Amino acid sequence: MSAARILDAAGIGAGPFNLGFAALAGSVPGLDVQVFEAAEGIDWHPGMMLEGTHLQVPFMADLVTMADPTHPLSFLAFLKDTGRLYPFYIREDFYPLRAEYNRYLRWAASRLPAVRFGHRVAGCSHDGASYVLELATADGPRSIRARSLVLGTGTQPHVPSVVSPAALASGAAFHTSEYRARRRGLASARRIAVVGSGQSAAEVFAELLAGLGPGQELAWVTRSERFFPLEDTKLTLEMTSPEYIDHFHGLPQGTRDRLAAGQKGLFKGINAELVNHIHELLYQRSVDGAAGVRLMASTALESLEPGPGGLRLALRNQDDGGAHALGADAAVLATGYSYREPEFLAGIGERIRRLPDGRLDVDRGYSAGVHGDVLVQNAELHTHGFTAPDLGMGAYRNSVILNRLSGREHFAVERRIAFQEFGTPVDAAPDPLESLDFDLQEATR
Repeated sequence: MSAARILDAAGIGAGPFNLGFAALAGSVPGLDVQVFEAAEGIDWHPGMMLEGTHLQVPFMADLVTMADPTHPLSFLAFLKDTGRLYPFYIREDFYPLRAEYNRYLRWAASRLPAVRFGHRVAGCSHDGASYVLELATADGPRSIRARSLVLGTGTQPHVPSVVSPAALASGAAFHTSEYRARRRGLASARRIAVVGSGQSAAEVFAELLAGLGPGQELAWVTRSERFFPLEDTKLTLEMTSPEYIDHFHGLPQGTRDRLAAGQKGLFKGINAELVNHIHELLYQRSVDGAAGVRLMASTALESLEPGPGGLRLALRNQDDGGAHALGADAAVLATGYSYREPEFLAGIGERIRRLPDGRLDVDRGYSAGVHGDVLVQNAELHTHGFTAPDLGMGAYRNSVILNRLSGREHFAVERRIAFQEFGTPVDAAPDPLESLDFDLQEATR
């Protein structure tokens, strides 16, 4: 890149959302964007790439289809290109296998010259006219300039503070992000505990349960009040909609936080088919009177530390307050992921808009920048609701972002898709996106 070249936007991180950004940006005339990723390639959640597991959203939740069904980087185009379209059609299942989706991401990335792997953002500043990104690459440091940033750095494995560093250092306790690489070692563990709820916890528990050997013990502990299924009935799915985002974003922050705390079942629940499969495995074991399996809901982990002969989990039932302990030789932590701000944002702190508690203050058009020029992907759960991590809403968010960057509605953005209404009815309510007409020159102020 020449020293004089200034990108219209630099994407940072090349997960599914920013890959979709790069793919869709390629069809916007005159828009010059690049996406930088520290890793050398795509490997989507490798720790949970278990045999037979599939996405919890249909194939249309790919990088581009919901914004442009004719785009050459759709999932169906991938299937056609790799000779798998008819087998997928005969399969009659809308939900791609996880391994298949991973291959799709790699296929799309290989066709996106704007995506640069092996480029880690080591620093960021603003020179009064554009952002300056300092990049670390295998060929040495380099700098690029861009008028806007699109942050897609993703979420990181969350390990609760009650898990002691010594338990993690021992290797006996580990996050599900490491499960595939570590699961072989669990065969020799006599007592295994799975901590957490949600799809990852259920998948790990189901696999361990199916392979449980004589004398092995398996426990599943979650602080959730029950092993709850993913809520995916049609009227609930309507909440993954522009009008629900409008409603949620317009609420006071305290109300947003209260609602978000009660919406786990909308995006963190277990596939109902898997719940039933686990029950069937338990039933089959019960025929022969097999013991050694415990399921404990509404049970909080208060500490996890090395103990005599393994690990000691201090637990407390959240209904009756009773405390008890559980011994284990290994603990798999299905404790989810959380957003962590990238360190390079410190260099542009004065250009970031924040809530009083320090979290990003993300406007309806997905910008946390004082001048509207720092866009975010999946960092707005607290301002936009549970749609933030939803793969199916990625193309919608990218449509809004790219329309904002280009200053016109290049992608038709749906305003209303639900039969139901959210919030108090208001006649001729203003469209919250209408005030976001964004001129790229605005970022140079």
